[in-house]
Amino acid sequence: MDFLGTAEFWVAVSFFLFLCLVAYFGVHKKIAVALDERAAAIAKELADAKALREEAEAVLADYRKKTGNAAEEAQNIIELAAKEAEALALETSRTMTEKFERRMKVAEEKIAQAEADALRDVRAAAADAAVAAAQAVISGSLTAETADKLIGAGIDDLKSKLN
Repeated sequence: MDFLGTAEFWVAVSFFLFLCLVAYFGVHKKIAVALDERAAAIAKELADAKALREEAEAVLADYRKKTGNAAEEAQNIIELAAKEAEALALETSRTMTEKFERRMKVAEEKIAQAEADALRDVRAAAADAAVAAAQAVISGSLTAETADKLIGAGIDDLKSKLN
């Protein structure tokens, strides 16, 4: 019985008693339950992660679809803007041509009016010059008797026109 005095024996007995105590209190079942719960929690997290991944893939696919639609819509907007710009350019060109033609017509009318005014002024100046020249000629060669006769003839002529 020499082995009862060795430390290894008592360590083995202590270990055996410890295992019996663990088995008696059911620690092995509690450890198994804890491990099962942990495995279930991990499985749940994996399932959640898978669901999140699928949702992210759906969102990504939707985003790619919207990006494609946005690019197409942007191209349509650019084409529409180009058409509107071309129409605006044509309208502006037409409007500017109309304004130019109106201004040319107004300018031509002003020039014609200025020509008519100038012609009238030249005729009036010529008539004034002719009257002045006639006065000078007549006053130099007209006698008082002839002047009275001309005044009388002018008055008679005026009376006949007024009646």
